[in-house]
Amino acid sequence: MGVEAAVAVQLRILVVDDHPLLREGIAALLANQTDMKLVAEASNGREAIDQFRKHRPDVTLMDLQLPEMSGTDAIIAIRAEFPEARIIVLTTYTGDVQVLRALKAGARAYLLKGLVRKELAETIRAVHAGQKHILREVASELAEHATDDALSSREIEVLRLISAGNSNKEIAARLSITEETVKGHVKNILSKLGANDRTHAVTIGLRRGIIEL
Repeated sequence: MGVEAAVAVQLRILVVDDHPLLREGIAALLANQTDMKLVAEASNGREAIDQFRKHRPDVTLMDLQLPEMSGTDAIIAIRAEFPEARIIVLTTYTGDVQVLRALKAGARAYLLKGLVRKELAETIRAVHAGQKHILREVASELAEHATDDALSSREIEVLRLISAGNSNKEIAARLSITEETVKGHVKNILSKLGANDRTHAVTIGLRRGIIEL
């Protein structure tokens, strides 16, 4: 009876990542946990929503960098339909903007892929128990930029175009605005990010998850 009871409380896990090797690695880690069971896998955001509807997992492990639909958008869609969904973000990024976006979408925890082997099981149990679980280095990154003046959506658009190698003139043409307006946006971007120049601004934007390549 005791053994049956232990098996009955297995946590059902959905893994969402577009890298098969990572999914295999997580499957192997979960196989070693007597209180967990991998019930489904998905390789993009749309599959994640379908698999969640089908299996209703106790905990979902969600990568943010996914094809077709981002992990953050998938979290928003799943939580809109299933408000009690417990989702852990799996990522290689510690960027505060990306972390904040995922937490606002409803993620309960943020786990770096490099620490999966060491912290996955503990994080799953904590999230299932209703706790939030944010790594110390991620929390400090959030705290560091908590009072920063955020970039506007137009400034993010300009920064994205800068990262693609566009000049001010090309950006002006793409956005149907004057070159002077672009220069104003660039000045604001450098000031808000504390960047020395355009290249430095792009580097900061990528590191913090404001833009993606």
